[in-house]
Amino acid sequence: MIYSLSGTYTYSAPGFVVVECAGVGYKCTTSLNTIRELPQTGSQIKLYTYMAVREDAVELFGFSTLQELECFKMLTSVSGVGSKVGTAILSDFTPEQVAVFIASSDVKSLTKASGVGSKLAQRIILELKDKMKKSGIADIPKGRKGSAVMSVVSGNINNAAEALGVLGYTNDDVMPVLSQFDPGLSVEELIHKTLLELGKR
Repeated sequence: MIYSLSGTYTYSAPGFVVVECAGVGYKCTTSLNTIRELPQTGSQIKLYTYMAVREDAVELFGFSTLQELECFKMLTSVSGVGSKVGTAILSDFTPEQVAVFIASSDVKSLTKASGVGSKLAQRIILELKDKMKKSGIADIPKGRKGSAVMSVVSGNINNAAEALGVLGYTNDDVMPVLSQFDPGLSVEELIHKTLLELGKR
């Protein structure tokens, strides 16, 4: 499995970019959000990748951040969501926005993405919320610090923790950070602040 590519950004077209590494050009299917984040062609870039192996093809997907890659992997794990729909969702929305939609059961917003109808949006929310519950993302941590954390895990804090689960973070990753913030902040603000803090580590 190729974890990432670092090389020269040589070409882009709607839906993919080419990164040249050691004389080999790798075509990476990607989202419009990642393409918008890239510098001009000829620059050195790094993409986090996911390789999809099928009977008739091998396709490499590349994203500018680990959060977008994790969100793509979560989305495409949902029954009925293929790579095309996954990249379409991440072309219209940031990973943080997708996470908020799922945590808040916002079906209407998800249907604005190309190829996502109401039934599919409901399935995405249902399956990913269930995965977060099974992985313990939505649980209140136990242990010596349990009572302290419990006092701040309410409303937007809990929703932010669930949303961050869509981006691949565990409760142990996010709760110590979220507990530092004002629980009166919006979910999006809490996610943004948490990602900034985690990025410093």
